[in-house]
Amino acid sequence: MLRLALTASLIATVFTNPLAHAFTPPVPEIAAKSYYLYDKQSGQILAARDPDMRVEPASLTKLMTAYLTFKMVKEGKLKLDQTLYVSEKGWRTEGSRMYLDPKVPARVDDLIKGMIVQSGNDACVTLAEAIAGSEEVFAQMMNAEGKRLGLHDSYFTNSTGLPDPALHVTTSDLARLATAIINDFPDFYHIYSIKEFKYNNINQPNRNLLLYRDPFVDGMKTGHTESAGYNLVASTRRDNRRLISVVVGTSGPEVRADESSKLLNWGTQFFETPKLYAARQAVQQAELWKGKEAQLAVGFTNDQFVTVPKGEAAKLKIEQLIAHPLIAPIKYGQQVGTLKISLDGKVLSERPLVAITSVEEANIFGRTWDTIRLWWKGLFG
Repeated sequence: MLRLALTASLIATVFTNPLAHAFTPPVPEIAAKSYYLYDKQSGQILAARDPDMRVEPASLTKLMTAYLTFKMVKEGKLKLDQTLYVSEKGWRTEGSRMYLDPKVPARVDDLIKGMIVQSGNDACVTLAEAIAGSEEVFAQMMNAEGKRLGLHDSYFTNSTGLPDPALHVTTSDLARLATAIINDFPDFYHIYSIKEFKYNNINQPNRNLLLYRDPFVDGMKTGHTESAGYNLVASTRRDNRRLISVVVGTSGPEVRADESSKLLNWGTQFFETPKLYAARQAVQQAELWKGKEAQLAVGFTNDQFVTVPKGEAAKLKIEQLIAHPLIAPIKYGQQVGTLKISLDGKVLSERPLVAITSVEEANIFGRTWDTIRLWWKGLFG
């Protein structure tokens, strides 16, 4: 029978702050249909309204178009200096565009900038057709990639975000997608901070107004249609923290910038994200049976952070739930328990505890002796 052994410890001695019990105001009023604020380091949601409601993404769809494009470049299936011609369909696609010339090929790296900075629908269709042969097949790839990334309720029908009854996303999925772009393609992320891009002698500004107003904002994407309203996914890096906000369904370009700024400023001003554990730091030495070692080092394969109201880190409570008995062999990265992080009786996060080393089985004598010991302790049966 598998049992859970509970150990608990306080980390008040690890974090101290003279601002303990500092005032944390409630989430500001956000004039949007749905919103989401996420701390990338800790993986915690700081604020949300209707995060799983289906909404129309408009040009936020291009986050997925960009993800697939970056992936094709990374895999060598598309070259940055490769040139592509816009098709008749791409050239005639309505909405925002980078003004491709059907007679002049465009480099892939320019098409990427046109897609991100200028929100060019003609660039999106050109890239989609080059990657998949048609935009319809590309949409199937978008949905397959979304499923792989863990998008829970998003469905893509085109590469541009032009209105379609079946096209929908959620703000939680958009935050997850933005995080995946930052994590998986750091070499491309800087493009989201470019304030203007000139192509075909036409200079167009980035529609993300926060790039001009907030020196800490370095991305990511705007979207707008009459039916969707004005949308914005924004990302800020301040004090070694990265926050991602998603605001959809606002009434204008100024409003989406203002409401996003409210969320980001609230999250950075009133919260902090201290590091709990370093990667491969032993959180506990757990008892191990039938192994070449009698104990197993337990921890995390990545650095672990937690987001708390400023001044409250000293009140965190850490509980370690370790599976018992642990039987060798155990492989590096194998989950062996759960770490629960609480503040004032409220669970902030639960994270898998894993083996940070591998331990092989003991010889036949060691395994037999531990079997007897386990039976005597009543842990088997």
